[in-house]
Amino acid sequence: MTDPAKDHTGLSDTFASRRYFKKFEIITEHLTRVAGTMQAEGALDKHDVKALTGYLMRLNFTFRALSMKYLLVGRDTGRFFGSLAMDTRDSGFPVAAELMTMANDAQQAEGHLANMPSEAQLKDDMVRRIIADQEVPTKLQFALSQRLYYQELLKGDLFWTQNDPECQWLGKADGERHKFLVHWAAYDSQVNLPVIYLMELEDSGKTSLPKDQYRWPEVQAHLMAQGLAGLKLLTIAKGFDEDFDDLHPKRLRRYHVGPMYSSAYTEQSGPLRRVLEEAEAPSGQDWAMAWTMEELTSEDVRQERSGWFGKVDREVFALDPFGGRGADTGATQTQRSIILPQRPFQVLAEQDPPGFGDVRKFVVSDSGQVLRY
Repeated sequence: MTDPAKDHTGLSDTFASRRYFKKFEIITEHLTRVAGTMQAEGALDKHDVKALTGYLMRLNFTFRALSMKYLLVGRDTGRFFGSLAMDTRDSGFPVAAELMTMANDAQQAEGHLANMPSEAQLKDDMVRRIIADQEVPTKLQFALSQRLYYQELLKGDLFWTQNDPECQWLGKADGERHKFLVHWAAYDSQVNLPVIYLMELEDSGKTSLPKDQYRWPEVQAHLMAQGLAGLKLLTIAKGFDEDFDDLHPKRLRRYHVGPMYSSAYTEQSGPLRRVLEEAEAPSGQDWAMAWTMEELTSEDVRQERSGWFGKVDREVFALDPFGGRGADTGATQTQRSIILPQRPFQVLAEQDPPGFGDVRKFVVSDSGQVLRY
């Protein structure tokens, strides 16, 4: 059994840490553009894109906050404060413990800020130190970076280890049932990756789901308990269908954001590592991001006895018909994509490694253009 700690590296070099955060800022911007491209193709509707880009923006804000926290890493600040721990083998993302610590810091952010000099005061002190003492005001820079970190936390809208379900009305289905999109997200601590869930359901209850003070908290608690990427979609959907007689899940999707591959930061094995090494792309373009969508849809409804005289609807979910894989995947379909800059894509196309034939490739440029292959 391997030791997970051996797969985690602390980014203790100042410039390597800053390049890492800059890389993720670029990648998350590209991801939102890819979502827009998928909407234009009809692969996603506007509600899907709104939910997905919302979580991607939260990821961006989370990375921005962490970049402030570790802005002075590798410098002599007079105080040991560690370095960002990232998963070099499996994900390329920060380890889940970083987000857990950040959530704890957010609870105490107001208290920290109340006891710190203002941003303007710190900057004035830095200028005086440079002019009067002719030295680099590292300790003041560190104090400012920590203030900026807590300020980012107070702004909110960050991606946490658990992001509670939200409910959006989609209109009415056949008959009088209301249709809703329920979405939630988690940061899977087993693989250190963000996972986003979107469920379309019909509500046959008397009170609209988000206004129901009894069912809605129960739904939120139930779904957050199912936020593990290791669970099959079929397990999640059937459990939900059986626990809520008047809620009918019609479509469930799960998006795995990552892993991120980078020849400068990660040690994953396989074709993508060789592609990035041979591409020798300049800094900022030496990466590839995997993006996987699993989908489970209901194909029929059967009625089941409930109590002495009642009957309830139960969904019959369609499983992947190809090669008998449905029982293994627990999904109707799985769609793998990869997002990467032009030069790595050229090398990938030249090498054409096995297993990438059915992977959708999104090639992105600095100008914001997205091409699909």
